[in-house]
Amino acid sequence: MEINNQRINELLDQKLLQWHAAQEKRKYLGASMIGDECIRKVQLQYLGNDPEITAKQVRTFDIGHRLEDLVIHWLRIAGFYVITRDENGDQFGFSTADGKIAGHVDGIIQAFPKEINGSNVTFVEVKTMCSKSWNDTAKRGVLVSKPIYYAQVQLYMAYMPGEVQQCLFVALNKDTSDLYFEMIAFDAEAAQKYSDRAAQIVNASEANELFPCISNDPSFYLCKMCGFREQCRGAK
Repeated sequence: MEINNQRINELLDQKLLQWHAAQEKRKYLGASMIGDECIRKVQLQYLGNDPEITAKQVRTFDIGHRLEDLVIHWLRIAGFYVITRDENGDQFGFSTADGKIAGHVDGIIQAFPKEINGSNVTFVEVKTMCSKSWNDTAKRGVLVSKPIYYAQVQLYMAYMPGEVQQCLFVALNKDTSDLYFEMIAFDAEAAQKYSDRAAQIVNASEANELFPCISNDPSFYLCKMCGFREQCRGAK
């Protein structure tokens, strides 16, 4: 039997894009978006706009989600007692502002391995990265290298039920399988800053006010990479 490589790829791309388009859309402002450098991009996403996306990007995102589950599996093998669902089978997380702002964590660490000195209530956040991004994160830390992730975990700590005062951030290098671990403590000032930003986005959206473009130059580096670039220029 002869295999038509191009035809199979075309079929997969078509079906993946259809599958992606059929997924239920978020109806809230997610904590993972709030720290993005472009506030207009965050607002467009909150308002229900879909970014332009390729089948390759869909595959990349799907691989990332599956690898995050694998990292949790590895942590459990190492002796971390991690739970990812509550008694109702739902992810742990938070919801505030009448459900308009929300987020979900990858897991809660209820106990550390005896070889690791850990005691405070901790949640775990897993991210997957290419080598360039991973190396920069390992070198400079999450606050400097990945401020969008730093904002995300600070909002979790601010709004999660209970006294969650730290996050075990885990970065997986997708190219080498190397792991980077960083314990991030609660930063009240940062949490307030991004909480205010989230409220600003929600309030502006309800008032039908759009934030300005981050740049008037379509060739600006953030605009060139943005999946909302066409919608952004035509939005009113």
